[in-house]
Amino acid sequence: MPGYTWTFVDRPRRKCICPLCRLPVREAVRVSSCGHTFCDICLQEFLSAGVFKCPEDDKPLDYAQIYPDDDLTSEVMNSLIRCRYNKDGCRWVGKLHNLQSHLDQCCYDNIACPNKCPALLSRLSLEDHLEYSCPNRLVVCEFCSQQLPGDTYERTHSGQCPCEVMWCENKCGARLERRFLNNHMRNECHKRTVECSYCKRDFVQETLQTHQYQCPRYPVTCPNRCDPTKIAREDLDVHVQALCPSATVSCAFKKAGCSHKCPRFSMDKHVEENMKHHLQLMCDLSQRQQEEITQLCDALYSLSHVTDGTFIWRITNYKQKFLESVYKSVEIVSEPFYTSRYGYKMVASVFLNGNGAGEGKNLSVYIKILPGDYDNILDWPFSLPISFSLFDQCSSPDKRSNICESFTPDPTWKHFQKPLKDADKDTLGFGYPKFVSHDVLKSRDYIKDDCIVIKVKVDNNKFICP
Repeated sequence: MPGYTWTFVDRPRRKCICPLCRLPVREAVRVSSCGHTFCDICLQEFLSAGVFKCPEDDKPLDYAQIYPDDDLTSEVMNSLIRCRYNKDGCRWVGKLHNLQSHLDQCCYDNIACPNKCPALLSRLSLEDHLEYSCPNRLVVCEFCSQQLPGDTYERTHSGQCPCEVMWCENKCGARLERRFLNNHMRNECHKRTVECSYCKRDFVQETLQTHQYQCPRYPVTCPNRCDPTKIAREDLDVHVQALCPSATVSCAFKKAGCSHKCPRFSMDKHVEENMKHHLQLMCDLSQRQQEEITQLCDALYSLSHVTDGTFIWRITNYKQKFLESVYKSVEIVSEPFYTSRYGYKMVASVFLNGNGAGEGKNLSVYIKILPGDYDNILDWPFSLPISFSLFDQCSSPDKRSNICESFTPDPTWKHFQKPLKDADKDTLGFGYPKFVSHDVLKSRDYIKDDCIVIKVKVDNNKFICP
């Protein structure tokens, strides 16, 4: 090999440097003819190429002119150098010929593992390697005391030793060997997860018994002891109310008046034996309901026909009704209405082709007092002023010209006396036979969209509420 690559404390003399490798000479040889020195191996490699000249001055030479230079070799070998591992931290400084002795002991020098593992490591880390990381070391398991090679221990035994003591993963507080852990967690641990056999939901084992007191699918006995078969708790109410044959139930005709109660299984017999009785109860119930419906309709009718004294009456299909009245005198009667919440009951009527003195040329209007619900607490005879108005339905409000007539009842007139319940319903009321002529009706928009609108107003200013 060429010259030395070690780190010298002092720079070697130029004479000690091989001209071929530019390193301090190793096994120096001198050429006697010119005095130049080289590393023995460097010069041998140079001459092996067939060039027999001095590398420095190109003078011819032969092997007879080459001999060892012991003095120069001794100078180099006695030079001070630093350990090859000085950059790693070794502080050794000594003569070159002592280097090997130092390396045989240097803690930074790489050596083979004595356990014959592939690792090459420094003496400094050998102890840790042999104790902790060498795959060929022998390791004694602290739990089972079994002796295993290091790589086998780490690969198959560490963290898997069946004798290692562990905490239960369910955090129940138990510590036991790994070989017993699975059985403990499956069958013994009070914090293991178990399935409710009834509702199929998962619970912690220690809460399962509490859950069963509330489990909707837990089988319970019917309180009526109808059947030895148990029923799911959530189905019990439906069973008792609708299915249990031993439950006491009321007759299906209870609302009709039947008060019979018996177990459900005998109810069919009761219904069959009392069919006529139940039919009579249903007939009576139907009659009572009809009476209530009539009363409600009357009350609704009364409420819907209460006014504040003003009644607006829209008469449609005017042309057809007028033609009918031409051939036959027809009185068109409005819906009854009250003058106030507890007031007089009235009805308005018209003859489109006139009546009496106005027949054939005029429209006649009348008002008639009917028997009402509050007649017994009202003042009689009727004395409130009444007015009739026929609306002009012109689209422009400023151009409208309504036709109005009013009167104050005479207390002596029979039309305004307290009406009798059995009075003739066809009796004509009081009004205006010549309220408006047919010619006037056609002169403006009193008839529009085949209808006319009449307002009847009762002046309630002097009405004293009962």
